Amino acid sequence: METINQRALKALTAALVAGSIGALTGYLLGRVATVALSEHRLEQSATDAAKQADRSLAESQAVLAAMRASPYSLCDDQELTYFRALLFESRHLKDVGRTAGGSISCSAALGRLTRPRTMPKADFQLQDGTRVFKNPPLYQEDESSPIALQQEDSYVVLRPDIPLSSVSSGIHFAEIAVDAPSQKTGLLRGDPLNADLSLLAGDGLARVNDALYATRCSTRGLSCVIAFVTLPELMHSERLPMAIYCGFGGLTGSLLGLLISIFHRRSKGIEQQLRRAVQTEALKLMYQPIVDLETRKILGAEALARWTDEDGFEVGPDVFVRIAELRGMLPELTSLVLRHALREMGPAMRAYPGFRININITSTNLSDPRFLQMLEQSLLEAGVSARSVGIEISEAGTARQQLATDAVFQLRRRGHRVYIDNFGTGYSNFSYLQDLAIDAIKIDRSLTKAIGTGAVSEANLPQILGMAKALDLEVIVEGIENRKQANYLLASDNHVHAQGWLFGYPLSATEFAKLLADDKVEEVDASDQPSLPAPVPFKVPTVSAPEPD
Repeated sequence: METINQRALKALTAALVAGSIGALTGYLLGRVATVALSEHRLEQSATDAAKQADRSLAESQAVLAAMRASPYSLCDDQELTYFRALLFESRHLKDVGRTAGGSISCSAALGRLTRPRTMPKADFQLQDGTRVFKNPPLYQEDESSPIALQQEDSYVVLRPDIPLSSVSSGIHFAEIAVDAPSQKTGLLRGDPLNADLSLLAGDGLARVNDALYATRCSTRGLSCVIAFVTLPELMHSERLPMAIYCGFGGLTGSLLGLLISIFHRRSKGIEQQLRRAVQTEALKLMYQPIVDLETRKILGAEALARWTDEDGFEVGPDVFVRIAELRGMLPELTSLVLRHALREMGPAMRAYPGFRININITSTNLSDPRFLQMLEQSLLEAGVSARSVGIEISEAGTARQQLATDAVFQLRRRGHRVYIDNFGTGYSNFSYLQDLAIDAIKIDRSLTKAIGTGAVSEANLPQILGMAKALDLEVIVEGIENRKQANYLLASDNHVHAQGWLFGYPLSATEFAKLLADDKVEEVDASDQPSLPAPVPFKVPTVSAPEPD
């Protein structure tokens, strides 16, 4: 008869054997599943990156064509102005310029060179004769190498700060090109590849030297984009799922279901909390003042939604607005924000002529036929006129331009003032603003933050201010946090309205009413900081480059 100890030892032995076999089976199944999932992710990432490369090339070719058609003399003042117009309207270019006798003579960013710099030998030449240079002189950078394209005596330099892809989950990217005369393949930019590049110069998946590669080639014939990951990196990044695969043995399907259910429950948990918060009107609004920069007089405020979940954690609007949008709750959320704002700030809007509360909406609101009706009904019930409620549309939300144009027309026809929020982060150009026919722009805080730093984005601010002045648009500058930034904007030719911590943090309706009674604000940051030079005025040109395909 077996003793209790013997039975326990057998059970333990059987458990260890079964556990080992299950762990090995789970590891093998997990490896297969992880590789298959990674291949799909690589293919999608490579496709997205190739589209980005195509857009850059299309714009480059259009600008090069416009430069070759220049009616002005080589590198004279008129041609430089013409080049700067082309550069300003582009999204992917760092500079454009001319060469003469194999040397750089002038460019939109550098002006005329007193000492021309010799262009090196091209790294690649395309079938149409376009010459491609990696890290050309005058544009060399430590962390990233710009790429220049030259046709005849005109060249453009692509912005090195635009990545091939926004994907950051352990995937590497590289861009390769084939030299037409020699048919040799070489690296244009990106991470180094431990593989024969000629094997990767065509669409498809490949596994070389313990790494997975997905290649997508440009439809315009410039380059091929490769998304890749090494298997050790892949296994390391997926070590937790692999450990779970091993622990549960052969129950890969069950584990995958468990993981999906965990994430699903987490997502549903947040969704259900938000749904309850909207139904019980548990969200609250804060109001940040918008002031006249010269007089400090309060002109209005932006209504900012705030939500604390049932666990006591604050959830940012970028999170809960997106959840509401995906789960079909956005109309109710927008209605809630509007009702709260009209109820809390209605007395101020009725008492102070010209005082305005700005409400943020998304592209989903614009496409909702019920939105305008809800907005009109809410104003009627609150006894507030449409001119007292401004509508802020994010710049990204106007990507569908016809939809945005129609919506802006309807809003303005009803008496609302329409603002483009976060301006300067995406589609900022002259024709875009003309077509939308909006009332005002709100310059994104990232441009304000660049004031006085010498960053490349600082140079965009005078151009945007000049563009707004040419179109007679009201300008609100967000994110003003110190006197240095305020002085810089005061020195511009524009009459600027301001929003930022220097003039007040977001306040409750009660706190804001006290502030409004004082008629103007005192600066929060009283530090005596030196003024910056005034932004150089920028005249918006009428010349435009052809749109990329």
